Amino acid sequence: MPHTTIRLSGEQAGKRAGRPDGDDLATGLARIRHEFGLPGDFPPAVLDEAQQAARSLAVPDEDRTDLPFVTIDPPGSMDLDQALCIEKRLGGYRVWYAIADVAAFVRPGGAMDLEARTRGETVYLPDSRVPLHPTVLSEGAASLLPGQVRPAALWCVDLDSDGELVGVDLRRAMVRSRERLDYATVQAAVDAGRAEGTLKLLSKVGPLRLALERARGGVSLPTPEQEVVHNGDGYALEFRATLPCEAWNAQISLLTGMSAAQLMLDAGIGVLRVLPPPAPRDIVKARRVAAALGVPWPENASYGDVVHDLDPKVPGHAAFLRESTILLRGAAYTAFDGAPPRVTGHSAVAAPYTHVTAPLRRLVDRYATEVCVAVAAGEPVTEQVQEALSVLPEQMSVAGRRASGVERACVDLVEAAVLHRRLGQSFDAVVIDVDEGRPGGQVQVTDPAVVARCDGDRLPLGERVRVRLTRADPATREVRFALA
Repeated sequence: MPHTTIRLSGEQAGKRAGRPDGDDLATGLARIRHEFGLPGDFPPAVLDEAQQAARSLAVPDEDRTDLPFVTIDPPGSMDLDQALCIEKRLGGYRVWYAIADVAAFVRPGGAMDLEARTRGETVYLPDSRVPLHPTVLSEGAASLLPGQVRPAALWCVDLDSDGELVGVDLRRAMVRSRERLDYATVQAAVDAGRAEGTLKLLSKVGPLRLALERARGGVSLPTPEQEVVHNGDGYALEFRATLPCEAWNAQISLLTGMSAAQLMLDAGIGVLRVLPPPAPRDIVKARRVAAALGVPWPENASYGDVVHDLDPKVPGHAAFLRESTILLRGAAYTAFDGAPPRVTGHSAVAAPYTHVTAPLRRLVDRYATEVCVAVAAGEPVTEQVQEALSVLPEQMSVAGRRASGVERACVDLVEAAVLHRRLGQSFDAVVIDVDEGRPGGQVQVTDPAVVARCDGDRLPLGERVRVRLTRADPATREVRFALA
């Protein structure tokens, strides 16, 4: 199933959807904000506290502005959580990963903290974002912007020559990013042989970590992203294949999250991101679907082995990737203080894992980082953090459902707005899902990039079909096709 993202550059944020579908989109987006109860502007007390925090920062003792960090994010991003520096060392590599130290600005129990607990995470819409923190921090004083000295939670992770973890350290420090890069720029430099320093080493460490992920049974789905993009006159939908450097960069974040989870488990306190192993009946079903679609699944191969080599441009592969996501459902947060939780692993990561790398955009990362900083320093976790851990899983569950609901509603709205003047037209599509026990299913149209319901008997799963658009209503956000 294509992953859906809503990307906003600095220029796009706050821009009203333009013609030809601007009125429908503006009305629809306002309805979505109301429907999901998205918060509006920050209260004055929160803004005042943020301004004061930006002016009166407590600077950590350690200065690591000597390290040549870079950030790698989508174009135009301003809320920069992570900065990366990789060094070659005797027998392996040293990964420095600086994470924005949001706790240096947010006072426990203060106005910003309480507001962040109600928001949970940043929510993205095509024309704006609803940030977790005031932008004076998230896009200013706390963001790892290039050329700016910033406080960070600085991870130092040592790897051997095969990319295996051999040592972890974490401490607060001041850092300075040298350059803000985007994925296309990084990939172009690597492909042209112009990459040096961190980028050159990322192209070596990333594949090593991907190979280790595959060996331990981890899963990285090779699916394109369904994006809502600004096209100058309004919004459009695209399927975008991810670049290799995006997977390499994601492996650094996963490495950090795995290191953090192990620190917490060793200390007996923390919050994990868990995903239970799939039920045997779901594995049997996924194997049956693979056989029906002609996707090879050797007896001793893991699900990760199977999907690693699939090409989502092949109809049968695309359908299997959609159908098999049943094996990756049920992710949640679990907090513990004392005995570890019953489930400690994340089956897609194939290891214990937690979220610590996006504190500007996700509440749990700040608290998880505070646990890790205390544990790494041999200090007790503060009472305020201990108290917050007990309610974090429910807070993040509520926030996650809201964010994913908004994202899906926005994509449905844009799909309907893009198509509503094309009723009756026919499109090439691939059947990626069929309903059990009743007619119909879902199809994926490439141009425009739409995933929607299709009516019809005996839809041929994993095959190319011709479909006719029968409904595209921006008011209800509904798109439907029928077999042509």
